[in-house]
Amino acid sequence: MKQEIALGILRAGRNVFLTGSAGTGKTYLLNQYVDYLKERDIKPAIVAPTGIAASHIGGMTIHSFFGIGIMEKISDEYLEQLKYRKFLHNRLKNLKVLVIDEVSMVSPELFISMDKILRAFKYSAEPFGGVQLILSGDFFQLPPVSSSGQAMRFAWQTELWQNSNLRVCYLEEKFRQDDSVLINILDEIRSGEVSEDSMEVFRSRFKKKLANKFRATRLYTHNVDVDSINEAELNKLKSPLKKFQSFNKGARKEIEKIFKTSLVTEELKLKKDVAVIFIKNNYERGYINGTLGKVIGFAGEDEAPIVEIFSGRKIIVDREEWRVENDKGEIKASVKQIPLRLAWALTIHKSQGMTLDAAEIDLSKTFEVGQGYVALSRIKSIEGLRLMGLNDVALRVDELVLKIDQEMKKLSQLNSLKWKSFSNKEKKKMINDFISNAEGTTDVAEIKKNRKNIKQEEKAKKEFFKEDNFTVNKSGFGRSKKVGSGSWNGKKENTLEMTKKLLLAKKSVAEIAMQRGLAHNTIVDHTKQIIELLPDFDISHLKPKKKTQKLVESAVEEIRKKDNSDDFMENGGIKLRPIFEFLNEKISYDDIKMALLFIKL
Repeated sequence: MKQEIALGILRAGRNVFLTGSAGTGKTYLLNQYVDYLKERDIKPAIVAPTGIAASHIGGMTIHSFFGIGIMEKISDEYLEQLKYRKFLHNRLKNLKVLVIDEVSMVSPELFISMDKILRAFKYSAEPFGGVQLILSGDFFQLPPVSSSGQAMRFAWQTELWQNSNLRVCYLEEKFRQDDSVLINILDEIRSGEVSEDSMEVFRSRFKKKLANKFRATRLYTHNVDVDSINEAELNKLKSPLKKFQSFNKGARKEIEKIFKTSLVTEELKLKKDVAVIFIKNNYERGYINGTLGKVIGFAGEDEAPIVEIFSGRKIIVDREEWRVENDKGEIKASVKQIPLRLAWALTIHKSQGMTLDAAEIDLSKTFEVGQGYVALSRIKSIEGLRLMGLNDVALRVDELVLKIDQEMKKLSQLNSLKWKSFSNKEKKKMINDFISNAEGTTDVAEIKKNRKNIKQEEKAKKEFFKEDNFTVNKSGFGRSKKVGSGSWNGKKENTLEMTKKLLLAKKSVAEIAMQRGLAHNTIVDHTKQIIELLPDFDISHLKPKKKTQKLVESAVEEIRKKDNSDDFMENGGIKLRPIFEFLNEKISYDDIKMALLFIKL
């Protein structure tokens, strides 16, 4: 199917399963449709099973969005508990479109749980509460771990999938031409037959020395190999070793569950210059599960690691919490630890959803079909491959997936023919009917205005990640620490001084963001840092409206009274999310941050 046909079916409001091999532009098409919806005042929910996958399409993890912690399968009792969460009601009551990316990594249990929650909150017996359901993914990727065992490993094997009336859109037109050799190899693996030409390519990449421009990540099939490599690399470094012990609460049996179901460790060993990967999501602090970086130092009395991620941003990393809850939402056990693991080497399972410039891949111990396909599909180009070994299993894929893939292609062809059979008038009516039912706008002037705003937001985001003179804040609302080059009194005017001058001129945050080409959130953070350094600096012109200020102050007061440890950071400061949720998500994070500047915490 061609992209324009798939886009037409999406615009008509049909439930869709979007799939296809590498280079066919699945993510590009999804982004096109998401922008199309936003231009028409329809805000889709975009979710994915992992943080790294969610980041690719600007969404949240499924577990965070639906408020289910680390659970995959939820009971009716737990569903009743969820109904008391105001933020979920506000999040789901007006939801019209749900996009689930990387659906191949979604277990059948999690797939069914999302459906149960939406039916309950939308008061609807229809699959997923009657919202437009868009699934995107490639089932040649490794299956998720499922409690159903081998009997049911993929979401497409559920009765729910069959009942969701999904139009299969199998993209086959290739757009990515940066490496036709690699794309051809991946296509051959998908077909179940790898040619001698492709095998010759593999032989040419065996222990191949990569160009200096590449920084290769090592991908291995077994944890024991990954741990051995990481330990060896750690020992090579001459800098002092820092050890971080986890803080555990609850029965040992429950604590062990946390260690088995996540990547967190009881003891974390770090040194300056170690390669690390974040193992938890924290959107406020600027990292997600899968973010790679390097430890460049340690800060404060606790010697918290300072991590520079590949975008150039520097983050002081505090402890995060993992926990196990019962059906009533009560905490049975918790673990607090620095959310990092060593990352000179990673397992192929952990690499899913990542895009790597280069990788050293060892497939000599492959034990599960699909591992080779996943590992090879992580790299952008065959020039970025250093192959350390290959066995007979490495290039095989699941026979069941091969069979269903052929069926998906046939269904896609039928859906393409069906869409082509409609007249332009019929297509336009279906599209307009969906926008109307989703309470969107068809006003040309409004759409044009929204399109302009979306472009400005995208530009601001790009500028934010280009910023090279970044200040990190250890505590969130506490004192700031400067990391990297530049200083307040340095000869070279730094980014805070530039913002300070505009604040002195009584410019608003929006005006400063526009003038400097930075994100609104960045200027809010600059302002907080400036008044921490200069307590008497006047920012009264930035104070939010009385109603907003009063609401935030009330929220802070109530959260303090409840004294729930989950709502506070290590230094005692209140996290942003509980305030956001207490206010039923009606006040933005930026407005909350501004109001907090005028509250003594």
